[in-house]
Amino acid sequence: MPTAFSRSMADHRGCQQLLVLLLCLSGVTACRSPGSAGALLGDPIVDTKGVNAASYQGDLVECRQYAEQVGVGARSAGGAAAGAAVGAAVGAVLDGKDGAGRGAGVGAVTGGVRGVARGLRERRQVLRNCLQGRGYRVLN
Repeated sequence: MPTAFSRSMADHRGCQQLLVLLLCLSGVTACRSPGSAGALLGDPIVDTKGVNAASYQGDLVECRQYAEQVGVGARSAGGAAAGAAVGAAVGAVLDGKDGAGRGAGVGAVTGGVRGVARGLRERRQVLRNCLQGRGYRVLN
């Protein structure tokens, strides 16, 4: 029969595994090659009628570089920290010390995912704003 200590250690290991997974995901997002930005950001749909294709491609590359400056990894880490704090507090209220550990793990993962989503949305917006600022009609 498992003791309270062994259950607590199992919960702790589960939280550690979730945090490691989150860190790996944010590392992959933050450290991927700049050339893959279009795939992750989803290239905007631009009305190319009357547009010089070579100029557009050059502008798209430059605008992607601006979008890459949005720190998705930092937003993921910040979201994970905030989520862990909230999750631990809620878990502690609902189930004491054991609940705090589980809540922190779930909160960290949830907060990290939300941080990544927020960062990617901001990157898409920066790309869109940049192209519009250069005179392109962005359709999406």
